[in-house]
Amino acid sequence: MTIVVGFVPTKEGRAALHRAIEEARGRSTPLVVINSNRGSRDFDDETSRLAEEELRELTSGLGAEGVQVEVRQLVRGNEPAEDLIAVANETDADLIVIGLRRRTPVGKLILGSNAQRILLDAPCAVLAVKG
Repeated sequence: MTIVVGFVPTKEGRAALHRAIEEARGRSTPLVVINSNRGSRDFDDETSRLAEEELRELTSGLGAEGVQVEVRQLVRGNEPAEDLIAVANETDADLIVIGLRRRTPVGKLILGSNAQRILLDAPCAVLAVKG
């Protein structure tokens, strides 16, 4: 039993992480934090380092609070939805926590929606939080 949370260094990502920590603490279950990126020219070593640093800061001290945390930074060319669903299957997750941002209907149509894919294809319950 685990909780999987998708994290990006945005207000929505931070809200999802904080809620996932609360859920993990309340359920006494491990937390797997996923920072997924497809990789591109925009995702360089500095961007990766900053994301890792922020994750380390946000999750440091959780072990002392009784929350077992595993952080995975994935840059495999997958969509974030694919990575979250794969990790949820791998860890037999009870819950996936994601952050939502407001998008226009046209934006959803053209770009697709990782949140929608997770909601439809997840092997477990999904908790969506606003930023």
